[in-house]
Amino acid sequence: MTVRTRFAPSPTGYLHVGGARTALFSWLYARKHGGQFILRIEDTDLARSTKESVNAILEGMTWLGLTYDEGPFYQTDRFDRYKEVIAQLFEQGDAYHCYCSKDTLEDMREQQRANKEKPRYDGRCRHLKAPPSNVEPVIRFKNPTEGAVVVKDNIRGDVVFKNTELDDLIIARSDGSPTYNLTVVVDDMDMALTHVIRGDDHLNNSPRQINIFNALKADVPVFSHVPMILGDDGARLSKRHGAVGVMNYRDEGYLPEALLNYLVRLGWSHGDQEIFSLDEMIQLFDIADVNKAASSFNTDKLIWLNQHYIKTSTPEHIARHLSYHMGQQGIDPSQGPALVDVVELQQERAKTLVEMAANSVFFYRAPEGYDEKAAKKNLTVTSAVFLADMKQRLSGLASWQAEPVHDQIKACAEQFEVGMGKVAQPIRVAVTGTTMSPPLDVTLAVLGRDKTLLAIDKALEWIEQNRVA
Repeated sequence: MTVRTRFAPSPTGYLHVGGARTALFSWLYARKHGGQFILRIEDTDLARSTKESVNAILEGMTWLGLTYDEGPFYQTDRFDRYKEVIAQLFEQGDAYHCYCSKDTLEDMREQQRANKEKPRYDGRCRHLKAPPSNVEPVIRFKNPTEGAVVVKDNIRGDVVFKNTELDDLIIARSDGSPTYNLTVVVDDMDMALTHVIRGDDHLNNSPRQINIFNALKADVPVFSHVPMILGDDGARLSKRHGAVGVMNYRDEGYLPEALLNYLVRLGWSHGDQEIFSLDEMIQLFDIADVNKAASSFNTDKLIWLNQHYIKTSTPEHIARHLSYHMGQQGIDPSQGPALVDVVELQQERAKTLVEMAANSVFFYRAPEGYDEKAAKKNLTVTSAVFLADMKQRLSGLASWQAEPVHDQIKACAEQFEVGMGKVAQPIRVAVTGTTMSPPLDVTLAVLGRDKTLLAIDKALEWIEQNRVA
């Protein structure tokens, strides 16, 4: 048997982290077993589905690197197939027309609640002999009335539902459009899916869907219902907990591998190991090892992972992702030093790519001003002497490399009998606008001679204008 899994989001919003984790688990399971991973867009909710949401889902999957072997398939392209299956169920006696109005259904539920019964459709139209005229009926699936349905779940074990607890669900609306539980079964059947990994909010749908599979004499996939993700406060993860859309994490400066590593550990573990490459995830992940309990999202842990990946990834890889964030700063990274060289200087100093980009702007654009405290302390009449001397020294430097630059800073400090910091900090403030940067010699080497000298000139002008004693 070839393992076939799927990710089937509804395009009614962004790709959220819960969906991304489900997609990751499905992708890993397929890859581990040499199977196929399918992407299906469940867009039958025409009122809420949008092209923008479809694009957001596809963009999120691409950014995460969760490549799919087939798809994306769209349910709106399969309406004729759903009608065909609905007709089949109707013809074989497993479906019937229901003419009950909304008011009738509400009265039914109110009476059941008054009788302390579970509100459910009572099947009154199952054997209707004289249907009312001028009413467009829905079509309901004729659920078995005896026995039980066993959902064989890879995470929860066998979950048993009595058929008497399940009512006859609607499989086609009065306008003929199919409903979720019908379309999912038809798609999973036609796409020969062997394993369905999805959120545990779908667990109650599974017995109903299994009964439809059985009515169609189709193989039932193996289910795995993944517990939900909670926020730090124990409530279900939502927008109020911060970024919950996958591309929000991109925008906040996270690397995709950091987010994937974090998501795989939400409810699954392999001993005490925290860091997992994609290859290790594929090798070690088993859906049966996922916890039954909900997991809590911890942003601090995600930041820790992100910092690890920033430090340990190749500069070339970081540069590819950092380029987007430089663009967000209004910087064209091709107009300046090689971004890879900038990354090499900044890798040890940033927790997110947003932070790295903000700290790297000065390599491409001169600071518009100076930090007030930094300027007051370091851009003074006294430091102007050091800056003027360094301008001369750097102007005549034969080789613009870190070591010769360092030697000239040292020589200046020795000439004026001051510590190297007295010389270096004014230069640092001049080129960055602040007192923070990577080591100054390598910073200037990457920045380049022209930009360095121009920055020193501007600092000298600023000192002259402000005359800070």
